[in-house]
Amino acid sequence: MTSRLRIVGYFLLIVLPMSDQHSIRIAIGGDHAGFSLKQKILGAFSDRVDEIFDCGTNSEERCDYPDFAIAVAKRILSGQADRGIVVCGSGVGVSVAANKIPGIRAAICHDTYSAHQGVEHDDMNVLCIGGRIIGSALAFEIVQSFLNARYVPETRHANRLEKVLQIERLGIKAVE
Repeated sequence: MTSRLRIVGYFLLIVLPMSDQHSIRIAIGGDHAGFSLKQKILGAFSDRVDEIFDCGTNSEERCDYPDFAIAVAKRILSGQADRGIVVCGSGVGVSVAANKIPGIRAAICHDTYSAHQGVEHDDMNVLCIGGRIIGSALAFEIVQSFLNARYVPETRHANRLEKVLQIERLGIKAVE
């Protein structure tokens, strides 16, 4: 697959090929503070994934970030989407909300290393980013890193993930 050039807003985006190894479906959502960046991500990636679900919001009108963390999580947990992206002002709110949902492993990633390492080591399935923290060019690189990454259950990673899943099942009782 060859690289393509694409104009996105005022940015020239060099579209690098996504991994050809498997298909991917994503759900994306964000509140009013993440709306602009969410729209740019939709524009940049809609033709680079098999399916993309826009879980809202659809304007810059004030709204609540937990609603969009839930909407993205529903798509993942129902099997309609493989991964999710949620955007709010800082990325913190959507990360906190998404991580309350059993089956969701979300993290704020404002760099490419964390975005792929979170998937490869921790089986992260939701990327959280701050629309008021990073620009669209960096966001595109982070999203690409997240989408290209694969979880490889090496023993040390699988053991740690199992502990996380135990905390999810048992809550604080997991440490007793």
